[in-house]
Amino acid sequence: MGKKNKIYLLIYAAIIFTLPALLRNNYHLMVLNVAALNIVIIIGLNLLMGYAGQISLGHAAFFGLGAYLSAIFTTTYGLPLWPTMLLALIITAMVAYAIGIPTLKLAGHYLVMATLGFNVIIYIIMIQLDTVTGGPSGFAGIPRLQIGGFVFDSDRKIYYLLWTVSSGVLLLSLNLIHSRVGRAMAALSHNETAACCTGIDTQAYKVKIFVISATLASLAGSFYAHYITFISPGSFSIFFSIQVVTMVIVGGIGSLWGGAFGAILLTILPEFLHAVKEYNVLAYGLILMVVLIFFPQGLFPGITQVLKKREPLILEKGN
Repeated sequence: MGKKNKIYLLIYAAIIFTLPALLRNNYHLMVLNVAALNIVIIIGLNLLMGYAGQISLGHAAFFGLGAYLSAIFTTTYGLPLWPTMLLALIITAMVAYAIGIPTLKLAGHYLVMATLGFNVIIYIIMIQLDTVTGGPSGFAGIPRLQIGGFVFDSDRKIYYLLWTVSSGVLLLSLNLIHSRVGRAMAALSHNETAACCTGIDTQAYKVKIFVISATLASLAGSFYAHYITFISPGSFSIFFSIQVVTMVIVGGIGSLWGGAFGAILLTILPEFLHAVKEYNVLAYGLILMVVLIFFPQGLFPGITQVLKKREPLILEKGN
């Protein structure tokens, strides 16, 4: 990880961990907590899309698996919370591995349709298996997160936990993409045939990244279930899969910082658009369209590029 990323991390941490002192409204903290969970999902999806070159419209299913598995095991069967979250991750990883081997042999829109189909299947299971999942009515009574005797029973208390987790995932992912594995992933995304010729097992790498990406979504789902303490199938539908893919595209495919930026922006943006009431969907669409027209490579890389171009001009004026 380069010096620039370390500076970004310091600035990022300074902003994130001083915000609660400035915000007195618990609702604003809740929105930021949801943004932290979205960042975990987006980082995993960006690794898959931006670095392994694979598109998935099924990540809401993995998000839902983490949430429901953790909720059912702790609430219905009374299993301890943290080991249960680990168990949910392992089961999700196994499911991702099982479906990743056949589906990642596909490419283009065939892969998209395969992951979309998986999302639909999991969504239907959540609804139809009502004796276990609660069906359309949802699953309530999920225990809150706690460490020892300390219970994270408020938005302010859990804020630091969720943002520490999301920051840790970001840090680990930055180290991953600058490692030998990351360079193999980059080669895979640019030219799979050339990567094969250099001795890279492209199929194995695609499956590994798919499993990592799914596991991160499951991790976010487990935290989501124990944070909100109520889950329903509607939170894990295909529309959420489309939403997280949009966050990656708007933030910048292949940019982890861009993905985090996109997740924060598109989580917070709808809250500002409540002011325009019935036109909020139209305003949301127009903003996305403008971003994609003027910054096709993503908002974060686009802004960074503009600032780099302006820097020499500013220095010339200063001289």
